[in-house]
Amino acid sequence: MTSRYRVEYALKTHRRDQFIEWIKGLLAVPFVLYSQPTGIFEANGFNVTQMSEEAHRRYAEIMRDIEVMIDDNINHQSDAIRVPSKLKLLVPTIGTFFTRLPLEAAFKFQDRKRYISSRRFVSPSFNDVRLILNTAQLMAVTTHGTLQLATFDGDVTLYDDGESLEPNSPVIPRMIDLMRKNVKIGIVTAAGYTTADRYYARLHGLLDMIATTTALTPQQRQNIVIMGGEANYLFEFNPTSPHLLSSVPRERWLTAEMNTWSEAGIEALLDVAEAALRDCIKSLNLPATLMRKDRAVGIIPIDPNLRIPRESLEETVLVVQKTLELSVGGRDFDNKVVPFCAFNGGRDVFVDIGDKSWGVSVCQKWFGGGGGSSNGNNIGQDNNICSIKPEQTLHVGDQFLSAGSNDFKARSVSTTAWIASPAETVELLDELAGFMGKKLS
Repeated sequence: MTSRYRVEYALKTHRRDQFIEWIKGLLAVPFVLYSQPTGIFEANGFNVTQMSEEAHRRYAEIMRDIEVMIDDNINHQSDAIRVPSKLKLLVPTIGTFFTRLPLEAAFKFQDRKRYISSRRFVSPSFNDVRLILNTAQLMAVTTHGTLQLATFDGDVTLYDDGESLEPNSPVIPRMIDLMRKNVKIGIVTAAGYTTADRYYARLHGLLDMIATTTALTPQQRQNIVIMGGEANYLFEFNPTSPHLLSSVPRERWLTAEMNTWSEAGIEALLDVAEAALRDCIKSLNLPATLMRKDRAVGIIPIDPNLRIPRESLEETVLVVQKTLELSVGGRDFDNKVVPFCAFNGGRDVFVDIGDKSWGVSVCQKWFGGGGGSSNGNNIGQDNNICSIKPEQTLHVGDQFLSAGSNDFKARSVSTTAWIASPAETVELLDELAGFMGKKLS
């Protein structure tokens, strides 16, 4: 049973997505008006089918109305006057839409799977709305568009937290199928390893399958990269390497903007973050130790069997994030702040240089013609390099809350799908394959 404490904690701003909560509120009205929980006690006069059909009709109407508001918001995004749309006024935190969202069709699709309209005691939930938005986005990038790049988070998205992508994982054949359809793959993870063997250990099931399968051509095997540390270490597939990966020198893939980040600014930012983390360890009495890397700093439990309370991890994230936002540390000579990402990893807290918006952007440029194995271009040396567009990119991850969640920033450069487990990723990829198949047929 959900405790009052858990309910109240979930209502905190940093634990909510305002757009999803707003849609939930709209759907709550027809749920109250048309659901009839007392019908189970009535001997006569109660028609479950009629109730379900009426609820379905009203839910679909609301989704169509929101769909129209999103279309209006997209028009306002391109308006040079920048007059806020109606949706922006109702949901001030709403971000950029790269595609229109067929929400009515997506709702009908999910209603057939989840029987949302048939429920009499449980109103449309956060997860219902989240999955409807996922389906709408998949429809948009397939039926109404062309998907060229799919990027994935690692932990909790492709495999369970702290685990690896094993050969028997059901997600592997689905990713291979995407590559067979010439969709490029980028694994954009917070894991900040500097050597190929560490990434191979986490992803060996997928990498071994790419190397041995006959379903892919030699060119298609190159359609995968691993971006580690959010946006700090790039590895490309190499069938001749002992670990099937080769590290790509930074000068080949750093974008023009990333090339402006000075080493002095990076060190200054990490110094401020380290001091803030030390203060949190002391003030919150955390059973943690500090870990400093060349492009990140964080805290990890002193004992792998210990779990730091979630509330303490999130407090640490918010303290460090606010400290860095207010600090002069991390600024270059032109007073430009070096981008960073402070996030809760479930067991630890880390501050990385850059964030996943930069990681996804690198993948877009790499596969768009900037630095793939088929050419010798350097991304940072040519501002005219073609890039895969945001509306042709789908980022799949599990952390999309506004604070302490490292997939959140990817929303600024790509379309996104919010999943809650590797099993949901498998379902999402099955949906994606279905929509791509319908378009081809």
